[in-house]
Amino acid sequence: MRILIVGPLNGQIAAATRIAMDRGAKVAHVDTGEQATAALRAGRGADLLMVDVRIDIAALIAANEAEHIVVPVVACGIESDPDTAARAIRAGALEFVPLPPDAALIAAVLEAISRDAREIVATDPAMKQVMALAEQIAASDASVLITGESGVGKEVMARFVHTRSRRASAAFIAVNCAAIPENLLESELFGHERGAFTGAVARRIGKFEEASGGTLLLDEVSEMDLRLQAKLLRALQERVIDRVGGAKPVPVDIRILATANRDLAECVRQGSFREDLFYRLNVVNLRIPPLRERRSDIAALCGYFVRKYADTNGRPARGLSAAALEQVMGYRWPGNVRELENAMHRAVLLSGGAEIGPEAIRAPDGAPVGAGGDAAGRAADAARGLVGRTVAEVEQDLILDTLVHCLGNRTHAANILGISIRTLRNKLKQYAEDGANVPPPPMGVAA
Repeated sequence: MRILIVGPLNGQIAAATRIAMDRGAKVAHVDTGEQATAALRAGRGADLLMVDVRIDIAALIAANEAEHIVVPVVACGIESDPDTAARAIRAGALEFVPLPPDAALIAAVLEAISRDAREIVATDPAMKQVMALAEQIAASDASVLITGESGVGKEVMARFVHTRSRRASAAFIAVNCAAIPENLLESELFGHERGAFTGAVARRIGKFEEASGGTLLLDEVSEMDLRLQAKLLRALQERVIDRVGGAKPVPVDIRILATANRDLAECVRQGSFREDLFYRLNVVNLRIPPLRERRSDIAALCGYFVRKYADTNGRPARGLSAAALEQVMGYRWPGNVRELENAMHRAVLLSGGAEIGPEAIRAPDGAPVGAGGDAAGRAADAARGLVGRTVAEVEQDLILDTLVHCLGNRTHAANILGISIRTLRNKLKQYAEDGANVPPPPMGVAA
């Protein structure tokens, strides 16, 4: 765990630092939010920012996001009144830690961040087989390609492999290749020198260098353009990278994990993905089955998410009623574990009885999940509603409804729609220019 303390290192924050270090954390310090962003840009990576509550947390997070740097923030301060804590949370902090520090609270925060608040629940034989293979290859330095539909938990699996590898004590750095604009991805991965291009006012250390000694996850690697694929292939083969505008190669020591929602072998046949890179990444393939193929995990996942969100929201822990569980088990969950998690979060908030009933299992738009008794009637009504409308109008409604379903996440919506993330962005730009209400992306996720 790497912690960057942001703010004046007075006695109370120094005490919190000592507690964190006693629990094995590596701690660095800067005085201001601007210095924090500069340190992260320069490759001084962090798994957690512990920020003095008097610093402008919203501005710090915005500055980091402008650099495509996403690091969780915990606010801390001697002002422990509820208003101060609420302001910090609204600004984007995950937690507020009052000072003087409580050792148990600091330990709980570190444990939650290091665990990434997510676990793999696997009781189904199909999933257990994948987990056994992941355990078997985790200790090696072999590149691993993790495949599966959107929402199955590919990044969670990547973290599982990293934490069981020989690099577990080093950095785990994830880069979403689809979420970063094409013209910025090269700098994001390989870094750049000052003056390399307009706006390059300082040297930027890329994710390859930041992850050196640890693990680099290339999320949605199928969205990388062919020119950049060639540079990635060289980095994998020679373990050196070239910063944009750099004069000499930089050696790196990393393990590469990659994820893909699309069939990379088919991308190779279509000419959109290099065959040699495909074989370099696909030394080991971990295919995570969709939820409909691991149905015996559904009940266990429901229980896990209900307990998690009951605890998070201060609600009593309640189980699902027999009718609710039957409804959940009868649904296909096209959004997989992510969709199920969101549904259970809503169910915890909506349920008021001794058990969580079927009325609390709802989609984001409020429609019941898994209710299929009148499916034919709803389909007929939907078909009648299409008559007299243009294809473009129907397409726009489909895209925007899918985006609402995905809570604004462009990448997940593109996967469900079967179009590229760039095509989706172009269409959303046009819709916004035409005056349509386009849902914003989730906080901390690039548009």
